[in-house]
Amino acid sequence: MALANYEQELTFQTSRRRASIEFIRLVSDLWYDDTIELILFRNQLIDRNVSEILNLLEYATEFVQKPISIFDAVEIVKTLKLLKLPPSKLDIGKLVYEYQMDDADSNIYKFLSKKLEGAHDSDSIKPKDVILYGFGRIGRLVAREMMSITGKGKQMRLRAIVTRGEINKTILEKRASLLKNDSVHGDFSGTVSIDEENQSLIINGTTVNIISANNPEDIDYTKYGIKDALVIDNTGAFRDQKALSRHLKSKGVNKVLLTAPGKEIPNIVYGVNHFEINPDTTDIISAASCTTNAISPILNVIENSFKVDNGHLETIHAYTNDQNLVDNMHSKYRRGRAAALNMVITETGAGKAVAKALPSLEGKLTSNAIRVPVPNGSLAILNLNLKKPASVSEINEMVKKYALEGALVEQIKYSLDNELVSSDIVGSSAPAIFDSKATISSKSGKNVVLYIWYDNEYGYSHQVIRLAKHISKVKRFTYY
Repeated sequence: MALANYEQELTFQTSRRRASIEFIRLVSDLWYDDTIELILFRNQLIDRNVSEILNLLEYATEFVQKPISIFDAVEIVKTLKLLKLPPSKLDIGKLVYEYQMDDADSNIYKFLSKKLEGAHDSDSIKPKDVILYGFGRIGRLVAREMMSITGKGKQMRLRAIVTRGEINKTILEKRASLLKNDSVHGDFSGTVSIDEENQSLIINGTTVNIISANNPEDIDYTKYGIKDALVIDNTGAFRDQKALSRHLKSKGVNKVLLTAPGKEIPNIVYGVNHFEINPDTTDIISAASCTTNAISPILNVIENSFKVDNGHLETIHAYTNDQNLVDNMHSKYRRGRAAALNMVITETGAGKAVAKALPSLEGKLTSNAIRVPVPNGSLAILNLNLKKPASVSEINEMVKKYALEGALVEQIKYSLDNELVSSDIVGSSAPAIFDSKATISSKSGKNVVLYIWYDNEYGYSHQVIRLAKHISKVKRFTYY
């Protein structure tokens, strides 16, 4: 009997893996043929292998407390192909879940036609040229992601990267190597080569110009066939309205996005307050900080549901390039001590900055930071006093609701893992991973402690891209 059961299990697993192979092919076909991107509860599906797909389905099953079948997923993806949808971004996990919950009609075509009936009413998209000004940690991750999901190039097209200094074969090879190889995030899944004659990187077969400049206003991008471009400034050198306006003096540029907190410009956390800006009239925007992007979605949930009286943020942050590798002079106290050997208390402006996204929290949060000896993966701890008492289960259920539906589904990942540690969240595209197993509530329910993990590089880079798509007006029809 046991042997028979074992053989049945093997047969079933083989069927699941074969279905996963078909699923991967269908997902790729939809993306490259029709510019329809499928995700699974915020998790990217393009370039995933069989085991990764099956693991994501297990997470989805636990998340919604109902089996999310690979076989149902395959049938739904097949039917999506028949609908002739315009460029879209669809959550296959949510569609499978809702299909299983739909008792009225088992016809997949009719079900999907009803759920996605608004897709054909979406506006047409004009592709946007993108320039990366700087090519550091965030710049390279943004480049990786953009080139991985370029597809037919109907949204954003990475056309140029601006750096300082001479450009020669050695420099190009080093730039290519840093893009392809990453000690934290692993190897780039695509191809990277150099074109010395044209001073370019060839990424996934597409030319990206490497431009050397000391001043933004000195560059004529139109010489490279670039026009009406978005500049994503990830240098950290320009932070205010006046300095960032220099980009707009360049020929071929009409929008600027800063990947750091900005002064005198809108600081936007996509999903929380991006609707407050009009892309037609706003030319310079900040994507705020990685920590602000991590805490704002969760604070939005708590403020809307229970009202925050006051509180304190402590962020346990991975060390950054700003710190010293060994003890040496530094412009700020403590940051001069060896980053990989010490926990370092330093300041963070996230407590104040969050009020720019959530004005009702103005003056209610204090904040500090501790840099710790890990190269990536951070943790924000929110100690909040609430006006409306809330138990652990009430808080967790509310955050889970927002993670499943509404405007914050891309921003909040709800973790059910009892063993979650910092290395587990590296590579997560959500800027906030809510640790439901760590939530604490006092006996009165007025004081709560929340733990929010975040990949301060990868998760933030995805927020930058989401905001870039919004201000470039290349957002597709979405269902998630």
